[in-house]
Amino acid sequence: MSTKTGVIAVLAATGLTIACSAPADGGVTPSPGATAGTPSGTRCTRHVADLRQARSAEPGDVVCIDNAAAGKRLRITKGGTATKPITYAGHGQAVGGITIEADNVIVDGYVMNGPSAPGVEMTGDNITLRNNTITKPHGGDGDGLRFFGNDLKILNNRISRTSNRYGHADCMQTFASDTPPSRNVLIQGNRCEGIDNMCLMAEGPNDGEGDGVGHTSDFTIRNNYCETLKASQNLMFEDVQNTVIDGNDFAGDPVKAIGLAIGSTGAHVGYHNTKGPKIKYLVGIDRSSRPGYRGPKPGGRP
Repeated sequence: MSTKTGVIAVLAATGLTIACSAPADGGVTPSPGATAGTPSGTRCTRHVADLRQARSAEPGDVVCIDNAAAGKRLRITKGGTATKPITYAGHGQAVGGITIEADNVIVDGYVMNGPSAPGVEMTGDNITLRNNTITKPHGGDGDGLRFFGNDLKILNNRISRTSNRYGHADCMQTFASDTPPSRNVLIQGNRCEGIDNMCLMAEGPNDGEGDGVGHTSDFTIRNNYCETLKASQNLMFEDVQNTVIDGNDFAGDPVKAIGLAIGSTGAHVGYHNTKGPKIKYLVGIDRSSRPGYRGPKPGGRP
């Protein structure tokens, strides 16, 4: 991974001292014990009063929204190109949640305290969500993040205190029921803390509840911290193929850390994952998911 040298700048408007340039690949990956959810300080090239003015943004722009809609939910619909995405830089500003409905977008450094669930919902291709903080999402199903699309990067975010009082409150979720399946997804360097349900619930279109169209596949889950309080597993995959899971720190008291079910074939579970003492085994797998499995010997069913 190549990283550009960052300089340090003090943002007078926010009182934050943060790095002014971001890595070329979209995010520095901390170890599971490092701090996620810290604004990166990406330098602004275009200041706007609200998202309506952001419609004039050009590919490659870094858009900064003055006062970030005063804590209201942001709805991002303007993207750039595959090689020049538009970045929406929060610099630690508080918003009431974020909805992304665009391709070729980077969303960086926003803070959401008590947003309507899901705290962030992202739908599109070539989207990067990095350095954001989501705390205590409420309503809906209680999820911190939902994502749908291809070529997605979820990097260095902190999501905490999801509550099952609203449903099945996952840190992150994707499914394929009236929504597109997801492919080529990198989930790296995030912290899911105090999560009532699962840190990740990923369901493909052929899991019995989806629409049966397309495939959900090629996920990399790496160097994340995952604390599950009330679920049977930290991560659950149903009809998701070719998943790589390594370098994660699993905490809480589920029965197992990883569940592979309903044709979740081709999984590669590395040997650098760790689990807390209350977790009985690392991997649970059903017969339909065993083809192509590589990794530690499963301890039981998903």
